[in-house]
Amino acid sequence: MARKTTPAKRRKTASKAGARAAAGRWFGWPGLAAIRRWLLRGTLGLVALVLAWVLAYAVVNPPVTPYMLAERMRHGPLARDWVPIEAMAPVLPRAVVAAEDANFCLHWGFDMAAIRAAVAEGGTRGASTLTQQTVKNAFLWHGRSWPRKAAEALLTPVVEVAWSKRRILEIYLNIAEFDTGVFGVEAAARRYFETSAADLTPAQAARLAALLPDPKGRDAARPSDFVRNRAAAILDGAATIAADGRDDCFAD
Repeated sequence: MARKTTPAKRRKTASKAGARAAAGRWFGWPGLAAIRRWLLRGTLGLVALVLAWVLAYAVVNPPVTPYMLAERMRHGPLARDWVPIEAMAPVLPRAVVAAEDANFCLHWGFDMAAIRAAVAEGGTRGASTLTQQTVKNAFLWHGRSWPRKAAEALLTPVVEVAWSKRRILEIYLNIAEFDTGVFGVEAAARRYFETSAADLTPAQAARLAALLPDPKGRDAARPSDFVRNRAAAILDGAATIAADGRDDCFAD
């Protein structure tokens, strides 16, 4: 004898079927497809935004950087004056390249020899190129996190393609930190020597370069023995890269 289905039971069954159908539409293929489309569009939009940002800085001077904003929140107003690379003392870019990345003109953003040497020494020495440092300073946050390093690794080749070597160095020299709240070589020259980046002597330029990568722990105006010795080595390095042509990609 067939069982009779009561109206209440039919309504309950229909409700469950409707819920299953709704869940199927959301978690099944149609819902997942929509989520995939949104994720893809969001990812492509983010990539396009970042590429536009990078391309803009090929011709537009960065008005501010994420790290500068963070430092302004912590310490108050910043000292910073943009100066084009052609208005700097010629020894200054050479000194910074000699100090931070002597093979700057020879690599494509990553110095593989330096990376291998750093790995061989157990990661106790740095291997970041000036391009990587510029990417970090211009677009990213500071700190030793894997997400930041991954973003840096992705953006570095893009910057190498989109900007000239001279432009990379120019931006680096104008956004690098030289003391608490002091960014760029013009502000640094005035802070330490009461002069302009154009009028720096070789010794002064080398002392500024010697502040890197510890600008808050070193002083160019009252240098320690370490800074003096480091500056002397940097001057020798600057002369070497000028003599062997490793400044060809940025020199006048």
